[in-house]
Amino acid sequence: MGSTGTVLRELRGAQKSAKGVSLYSRYVNRPAGRFLAAGAYRAGLTPNQVTLVSALFTYTALAAVALVEPSWTLGLLVYAALAIGFAFDSADGQLARLTGRGGPDGEWLDHVVDCGKLVLVHTAVLISFYRFGELPSDAWLLLPLGFQLAAVVTFCAGLLREKLGKAAVAGAPTASPVSRVRAVALLPADYGVFCLVFLLLGAPGVFRAGYAVLAVVHTLFLAAFLTKWFRELRALRPG
Repeated sequence: MGSTGTVLRELRGAQKSAKGVSLYSRYVNRPAGRFLAAGAYRAGLTPNQVTLVSALFTYTALAAVALVEPSWTLGLLVYAALAIGFAFDSADGQLARLTGRGGPDGEWLDHVVDCGKLVLVHTAVLISFYRFGELPSDAWLLLPLGFQLAAVVTFCAGLLREKLGKAAVAGAPTASPVSRVRAVALLPADYGVFCLVFLLLGAPGVFRAGYAVLAVVHTLFLAAFLTKWFRELRALRPG
């Protein structure tokens, strides 16, 4: 087992492409995941175990959102746990590529945890609104449901786009260059950036406003993504 520095160098060489990745994932989450992957490698953890560690941090934070009265302290703890869970979500894939121990079971587990996260995060907000919110109107309870719909459809549609177009994309002769403009534009749709809104839990009205803005932004991104992915898949029709 090599030194931590050696492992980190090997992990840097095993990174996925930065194409289509926001600045947060590229410069914050992936580097953090790289250090966690190196630590997991030194500890002898498997990629699937790292995935379960990610789920533990994430789901514990979401349970706290639903069950604990909002406060600045809760917001800080929830954000920290979600950010760590997201970094471990990057670490499992990096560890799998480093060790060659990835497989369909690990990919399946990773997607199941991710899907559960997207459902639970907005369910937790809905429960918090209902239990602690003192909402101006009951119509606010519809907001997490709409946000949840946009998040889950984006996740599932993106996954299907990747799987259905995988053969054609893999056979492409030249990869297009990484666009920094696109990396900046994708920031509002990045899960890591979304998690920042929980730092506002100590001010319920401000949290609701920030959450609502993100819901609108994610819905607009969903419309853009669906249009783009549909056109790309239609272009793959034979003949």
